[in-house]
Amino acid sequence: MKAVVQDRYGSPDVLELRDVDKPVPGDDEVLVRVRAAGLNAYDWHLMRGDPYVARLALGPRAPRARIRGRDFAGEVAAVGRNVRDLGLGDEVFGEVDGTFAEYVCVPDAWVERKPAALTFAQAATLPLAGNTALRGLRDVAGLRSGQHVLINGASGGVGTFAVQIAKAFGAEVTGVCSTRNAELVRSLGADHVVDYTREDFTRSGRRYDVVLDLAASQGIAGLRRALTPTGTLVLGSGGSPGQFLGAPVLILQGLALSPFVRQRLRPLVGPAPSKAVLAELRELADSGRLAPVIDRTYPLGEAPEAVRYLEEEHARGKVVVTV
Repeated sequence: MKAVVQDRYGSPDVLELRDVDKPVPGDDEVLVRVRAAGLNAYDWHLMRGDPYVARLALGPRAPRARIRGRDFAGEVAAVGRNVRDLGLGDEVFGEVDGTFAEYVCVPDAWVERKPAALTFAQAATLPLAGNTALRGLRDVAGLRSGQHVLINGASGGVGTFAVQIAKAFGAEVTGVCSTRNAELVRSLGADHVVDYTREDFTRSGRRYDVVLDLAASQGIAGLRRALTPTGTLVLGSGGSPGQFLGAPVLILQGLALSPFVRQRLRPLVGPAPSKAVLAELRELADSGRLAPVIDRTYPLGEAPEAVRYLEEEHARGKVVVTV
């Protein structure tokens, strides 16, 4: 089968389309014929081994998981003998390493039937980013109906889902984005939009019950100024390439400061894949409360260019590779 492989860390130039062995599912796995794969910042961070300290876990010279891609949507091609609720031909979506490929094996616990209302390309945008947005707002922040939430990075892959999920929870939503993305963020349901090229939300005097920081563009002191005295700051793991620690510096600062302040400073780091969360995302999508935003699509052979675009061009919503 065809797959996008890397043998060393580096720029998108290290990604190559090659012939590799087709995987065989284990007893608790599902083999999926991939129809589309969603891109995430996770992909270029792993491609570059960035932040550098992450290489201690990923592999010193190259990632141990050689095929890139994390999100997928496709059709079940085979199931292990312990898989009971999925069968051949079922349309599914989920999250696992190695999805820039014609086939991928995924644990049964990380795959679910895809939303009927979405195409394969749309469904492939949901797993990692939707999981991050849902868990960040519901589980980490404890967002409740009537609360005011600010989403810093509202036009990105996670942010576009976070705006919609916060509205589905009954919150009043403020989205922070650039001028060119303001109308998009409003169209997703944001009650207020802050254009960061014209206004610094940390100095506006407005206070929020929850701040979901997906951009890592402000310091801890500024983010805390935007919170109510007992508000919750959720620190995502975004950041720019080429850093030694990157956004984890903010997370470490928040963890160190948290015991000494009334505000809750909480990290949002790599929520694990979950069949239950996939089912919740499917329900939100099928009910019309969650609509993916796709900036661009690329064929599998152009996956390096897709990753380059995501890394360099501040994509609006999601970028997808079709297979």
